[in-house]
Amino acid sequence: MRLTRAVLIAVVASACSQTVFDGPPRWTTFPTATGAATAATSAASAAPSAATTPDVSAVKLVEFPVGRGQGPHDVAPAPDGGVWYTAQRSGELGYLDPKTGATRMVKLGAGSAPHGVIVGPDGAPWVTDGGLNAIVRVDPTSKEVKVFALPGPNVNLNTAAFDRFGILWFTGQSGFFGHLDPKTGVLKVLQSPRGAGPYGMTSTPDGRIFYASLANSHIAWIDLKEDVATPIDPPTRGQGARRVWSDSKGQIWVSEWNAGQVGVFYADTAQWREWKIPGANPMPYAVYVDDQDIVWLTDFGANAIVRFDPRAETFTSYPHAQPNAAVRQLLGRPGEVWGAMSGQDKLLLIRTR
Repeated sequence: MRLTRAVLIAVVASACSQTVFDGPPRWTTFPTATGAATAATSAASAAPSAATTPDVSAVKLVEFPVGRGQGPHDVAPAPDGGVWYTAQRSGELGYLDPKTGATRMVKLGAGSAPHGVIVGPDGAPWVTDGGLNAIVRVDPTSKEVKVFALPGPNVNLNTAAFDRFGILWFTGQSGFFGHLDPKTGVLKVLQSPRGAGPYGMTSTPDGRIFYASLANSHIAWIDLKEDVATPIDPPTRGQGARRVWSDSKGQIWVSEWNAGQVGVFYADTAQWREWKIPGANPMPYAVYVDDQDIVWLTDFGANAIVRFDPRAETFTSYPHAQPNAAVRQLLGRPGEVWGAMSGQDKLLLIRTR
């Protein structure tokens, strides 16, 4: 299912001449009484759908308070059962023990404003730090902080992902992407093909890398050998692709912030589908696909967590108990989905079974 550059270039050329891709066969509208979504290949033909009643016996939301004023932004489950999180306002990397609720913090340096965090193949947390304009590694045992400073101007670092070769790739919202070889420390910064916007990033099960461009409303596939990013346009213009995540089959799910939709790019066939998220003003920020290939989103418009079942094409909304949860990112492990409630200084655990 490897996507060649030639196929992607053909997709881009097609997108320039039409707004709707020839996707899978067009389905008819499913009954909305059961909460099923309308299936469509473009936003123009996708009708609003109703949300189903949450099954509270299957899905449970648990909140963990962290330090006041930390502004937790991203989370990454740790191999030992804990959870790493970036404290963007205090310039720290935090660690939560879910068993006790206790946290411990690691200072990342003067001027730090960490955004993303992921756990690398080495088991350590890797941070994209916009304040330091650097990739930061924290040793999970000694808490030693190692800083890999980017050359040149501040790129407004956002998200990172590891490819199949163990290389860390990253996005910079100012109009950049790049990579770091953890073994050699060699770091390269590249200009994105359409300027500002590179935001969320994901790796597929076979190690390919895609990112989303919020400002320029597209996703992009990176040729790992050529250091070239090829834009891929969703059917809906100006949709505001914010974050991306791969499912187990290498299909790329996209949170479409401006359009209030979730989309999927079938990388093996270069086709798209999109669904409108239920509600008066959906604003999907984060997207994550769990181990059962269920799609999870955070909806700023409804102040809720949204579950989307691609097989049944149904949405389920789980509103937060308090306003302004502002969950900006989701990540998980089997049976658990984690998020950072940046508006309430809490971490959120969604138990899925």
